[in-house]
Amino acid sequence: MKKTALLRCRSFQTLAAAAALVGLGALISPLAQAQSKVLLRISTPAVPDDWHGKMWTVFKDALDKSAPGEFDVQINLNATLFKQGTEPAAMARGNLELSSISAFDIAKQVPEFSLFTAGYVIRDPQHQAKVFAGPVGQEMFKLATEKMDVTLLTPIYLGTRQVNLRDVRDVKTPADLKGVKLRMPGSKEWLFLGEALGATATPLAFGEVYLGLKTGTIDGQDNPLPTVRAAKFYEVTKQLVMTNHLVDGIFIAISDKAWKAMTPAQQQKVQAAANAAAAYNNENRIKEEAAIVDFFKQQGLSVTTPDVEAFRRHVQQAYAGSDMAKTWPKGMLERINATK
Repeated sequence: MKKTALLRCRSFQTLAAAAALVGLGALISPLAQAQSKVLLRISTPAVPDDWHGKMWTVFKDALDKSAPGEFDVQINLNATLFKQGTEPAAMARGNLELSSISAFDIAKQVPEFSLFTAGYVIRDPQHQAKVFAGPVGQEMFKLATEKMDVTLLTPIYLGTRQVNLRDVRDVKTPADLKGVKLRMPGSKEWLFLGEALGATATPLAFGEVYLGLKTGTIDGQDNPLPTVRAAKFYEVTKQLVMTNHLVDGIFIAISDKAWKAMTPAQQQKVQAAANAAAAYNNENRIKEEAAIVDFFKQQGLSVTTPDVEAFRRHVQQAYAGSDMAKTWPKGMLERINATK
């Protein structure tokens, strides 16, 4: 081969190799970019139309805005990634980054947290926010981190539970619920709450409550008002007693493994996104609960308000003498009661 031809051949080979490298680089670049993002897998049992489902989109949008290209947020609704209740273990193993977990789930591993499963501890959504934003929240969140390998970011308002009765009764104090078969979830914590309210706590699966009310197997049930509407319990009941006995909450939690792998700046952005999601949920949930009372009145239900302070005193006294209260940090209930 002549020298000129040889040089041309080698030049062509060099150019081809360079082009191949450029092409390979173009293929590798998006992959490398994707791998450099912080993966945040979210698992929740919430359905798409629930505020607790919609809030995760708010979380994702907030992160996309504050940290474009830094996070790969993957939202899994309807418990499609992990079953409800299994999320804490998955986060501890590092198989899941984010979820919303209940006080009841936390209390299984952190007995001190059972304080927040008790009736009349949290007074309303505003009280809930103040308690967890202050020293009490910091101390209890620290306990959860130490015992569960998760970091609790913020509380989320789930709803305020009310008593819903099959027949109208004059209910002013817990004594007026004596003999009422009040359906409660089957755990000992829930059944204790039902008895503390003055009723006869009756365990029954949620799917059987409608028929139980219709047939008289149970005399009543307790749930937040949006649940009463969604499950159509108003069709088989005649009264709502606004006891406000449990201001229920869940908590946005992140795996410690994921949290500690982030930079302080990234942690700040994730915390801010969680706060934005909680604010969105809380605002809409509170509005829904306020408006829904009129719906029940239109359906013919009697909506009455008992002596809530009489209920609060009775229920807190019942808890004070229980084995459950022995696990509560000394003086914590008094500190929560004093939070204004």
